This record gives sequence, structure tokens and C-alpha cells, in this order.
Amino acid sequence: MFRTVTRPTRRVALALGCAAVLGLGLASTAPASAAPAADPNDRYTAEEIHTFLGDFYGDHGPGDFARKYGISEHLKEKVAQSEGVDVLLCAQNEPRSIDIGPVSTAQSAGVGYATVTTHWGEQGQDTATFTAYVGLDATRPIQLQDTDCEATE
Repeated sequence: MFRTVTRPTRRVALALGCAAVLGLGLASTAPASAAPAADPNDRYTAEEIHTFLGDFYGDHGPGDFARKYGISEHLKEKVAQSEGVDVLLCAQNEPRSIDIGPVSTAQSAGVGYATVTTHWGEQGQDTATFTAYVGLDATRPIQLQDTDCEATE
């Protein structure tokens, strides 16, 4: 499973959201402090997005849970239409390792984004890059919204 955010209230909200998805009756155990995030703009921060992307991609790519619950409906459709290429990794195989670059946020577009570098080859010396986009709306669960597989610089 991947961590989604660093704010305790959002962790509780995510746990409750997952419990609802899984049909578990845990809502009555939430503390009163599980109110909406303290961020006055209800936006995820660059730090929270970086943490999410690091957890989402892990060392070798997203696991089954991340692939099912950590991506938007738009991205699920894109994945379903892409044969032979894993659009979440912009690759066909599992990389040796993955690095997440600094996160930028585009408030007007409602997204945060970062360059993801995948390492290939016996020693991880060959690299490929792509851009991962995450929605900023903190009133919704944090999810990967899209990937741009065009090489970034």
C-alpha cells in the first residue's frame, strides 16, 4: 500500500475513503479532528505530491493497489486503451529503480507535476524520463491524473 499524504487529517480521510470503497464500517471510529485539511485553499502541497509519487512508484513501479486506487478514471481509460505499453511507467518492462524529481504546482491548472526518471540496464546506467501529473484538489483523494511519455529534459 502507498502513503498518500503527510497530513494526519488527510490520512484519516484516506483511511475512511478506502474503508468505504472496501465496504468496511469504520466511519464511526473517526476522531472529531478528521475535519477537512487545514490548508486554506484545500490544495495538496508540492511536498505531499512528492511523497505520494514516491510511494506510488516505489522502487520498480506501482503495485496492484496503486494501479487500482491511485489513478484517475481518465488514466484508467488511457491504461485500458494502451496495449504493450505501461502508460504509468511509459515503458514495457519494470525498471531497476525510479527517482522522482522536484514537484512544481500549477494552481490555475489544478495540477502538480514532476519528472519521473526510470533507470534501466544492468547497473541502472540507462535512463528514461516522463512527467507525472497529480491533481491539487485536497477535497478529493490524491491520485495520479495523467502521464506524459514524451521525454523531458
